Amino acid sequence: MNIILRRAVIATAAVSMAFTMAACGKAGDSKSTTASASKGFKIGLALPENQTTRYEAVDRPKIEAKIKQLCPSCTMDYENAAQNANTQQQQIQTLINDGDKAIIVDAVDFKAIQPSIEAAHKKGIKIVAYDRLAQGPVDAYVSFDNEKVGEQQGTALLAAMGSKATPSSKIIMVNGDPGDPNAAQFKAGALKVLQGKVDIAAKFDTTGWLANNANQEVAGSISRIGAKNIAAVYSANDGMAAGVVSALQAAHIKPIPPVSGQDSQIDGVQRVLAGTQAFTIYKPYTTEADDAATMAIDLVTGKSLSAVADTTQSSATNKNIPSKLIPTVVLTNKNVQQTVVASGLYTVQAICTPQYKAACDKAGLK
Repeated sequence: MNIILRRAVIATAAVSMAFTMAACGKAGDSKSTTASASKGFKIGLALPENQTTRYEAVDRPKIEAKIKQLCPSCTMDYENAAQNANTQQQQIQTLINDGDKAIIVDAVDFKAIQPSIEAAHKKGIKIVAYDRLAQGPVDAYVSFDNEKVGEQQGTALLAAMGSKATPSSKIIMVNGDPGDPNAAQFKAGALKVLQGKVDIAAKFDTTGWLANNANQEVAGSISRIGAKNIAAVYSANDGMAAGVVSALQAAHIKPIPPVSGQDSQIDGVQRVLAGTQAFTIYKPYTTEADDAATMAIDLVTGKSLSAVADTTQSSATNKNIPSKLIPTVVLTNKNVQQTVVASGLYTVQAICTPQYKAACDKAGLK
């Protein structure tokens, strides 16, 4: 009887020890993390729109490539909301239903997306806010220092204006979409620099960041202010800058006054080289994409985010979110080679089409 009891106790202890070791392995053992990644899982990518060329040309393929590099057995589910907040909410629900373990989301509307993020969070799905800090229980965030970007734009615009940067010089300010939190930050940064240095004669918040809307805003402003009185145009990004430049050209304003931009879209870079846009802001999207993919996989596999996230950010609904803010650079016709070309974002051949060959030659692009 004692022998039987002793055997039972030993067996119970062995089972208990095995359970404890297994639990410890799940909580912190690196082998457990590797095994989880080796089995593979699905990561959702929800991008906001396709009007801005970067999303399809850079963000989507770079994120997918990095996921495959870090987790060969993982797959990516892709959704694009075409600038429709309701569509994006439906797409997030689809990703939840499809069993994605993490979702990288660039919100169309940072407030409207909150219920969708809460629904994902309740299912244990990890959320990486990409480029725009969405409201709700976000686990990580990667973007750029958006207010700093606005300051860079304002400073570069004044430099491009030169001696015309006076308190009486009239400029038009074309800001981004009011549903995008980044737009407010760009505007705040730019105003910090521009207010008191120039006369902001017209100011717009441009729905959808659309070039056509920017074109109409500037065309109407030219009629009110007078073509000869416009010293510069602040455009929050390159997509809208295309519409701005078109409006200035239609009004036969020569030379084109300084126009700002952001994103280093290839057409924006080409306008900078041609002299119809003063500058753009180079944002290393490949770094942003790599960091987002890394964060998503680390969150699912239980790794620390400290290798990527070196700061925190807070939203109205969530405090101290592990974050990475990537530095940006003002791109002019003097540093195209050192920025978008050197980083591999574009080749010289892609930039220097026949229409821009002379401008490229002048800038020394080879």
